[in-house]
Amino acid sequence: MSRRPDSGLPDSSGVIRPGAAMPTVTLADPGTSIPTTVTSRPNPFAPIASDLDEADRVFAAALAGHRSPVAPLITHLRHYRGKRLRPALLLLTAKACGGIRPAHHVLAAAAEMIHTATLVHDDVLDEADTRRHTPTFNAEWGNKISILLGDMLFTRAFHLTSTVDGRACQLIGEATNRVCAGELRQVCERGNLHLGEADYFAIVDGKTAALTEVCGRLGALYAGASEETAERLAIYGRSLGIAFQIADDLLDITGDPTRAGKTLGTDLEQGKLTLPLIHALHTLPTGEADQFRELLRGHEPEKRANVADVLIRTGSLVYAKRVAEEHSRTARTALETLPWSECRAILEHLTDWSIRREK
Repeated sequence: MSRRPDSGLPDSSGVIRPGAAMPTVTLADPGTSIPTTVTSRPNPFAPIASDLDEADRVFAAALAGHRSPVAPLITHLRHYRGKRLRPALLLLTAKACGGIRPAHHVLAAAAEMIHTATLVHDDVLDEADTRRHTPTFNAEWGNKISILLGDMLFTRAFHLTSTVDGRACQLIGEATNRVCAGELRQVCERGNLHLGEADYFAIVDGKTAALTEVCGRLGALYAGASEETAERLAIYGRSLGIAFQIADDLLDITGDPTRAGKTLGTDLEQGKLTLPLIHALHTLPTGEADQFRELLRGHEPEKRANVADVLIRTGSLVYAKRVAEEHSRTARTALETLPWSECRAILEHLTDWSIRREK
């Protein structure tokens, strides 16, 4: 079995940068065989490049009617649309299941619109100043405009989906409900330094995995795949989303803000317990766990570095990365329902990239 080279991640132009890895601790290569012709492409989404462009056109057309003073906000949205992971996932799944149809372009645009809306709202909740090396909406225009812009993106996404059919509306609506419920639960749990792993995964299953899950399902269903195949690809999307979120949580603690292109340390400052923090609190003896909680409550300048030291000492960074790898493997296994194709190979490659990225 041949092994692929260490994978990179797409930058804001969709180009893969070789050799990018999670900081501090290197994840083991799960070892899936992918043809080198896939990983060596300058554009990892080359087989669906024209379809991504069409989804972008649908996205832009849905917002094209807005003029000054809203127009600068719409223009600024391009800074929030870097990886295009969710529309790519939907389109790759569709092509791997038989072919991309016009409905897929609309659904891909709607999924990206919902994701973008959550980013705009997240930056308000996290009081973040930068995203993708650019000022956030709340930093430039304030919270009120940011919230209203996110709301508008949600409604535009639902309107787009309604042009497909009722089932698409139902599936997108259910996924968005889960996203919002997960975000709401996370906010309600801020400052709860006794949060357990089950609670953490309930939050992640909603706020991140629900949308990647529905992208896998919609891609399959609207390509004419069976319900069984669609369910397997929904599992792929859900597991990929969870792995992606764990990696994102680790970046918040150990990442380089310059490489990440966004404000880091917001989880710590907002009192959000993520998987490595939960593991450390349950690993430390009672007295040390109480001291760690005091550190988490504090606001000293070296807080992020001191927290990282504890997570290294308790093996919590390694533990969280191991859990991310497990979800990555679950996602890859779910793809066995598909016949071999270039698109399946790229979907497998994404499971590795999701836990190795730097932003």
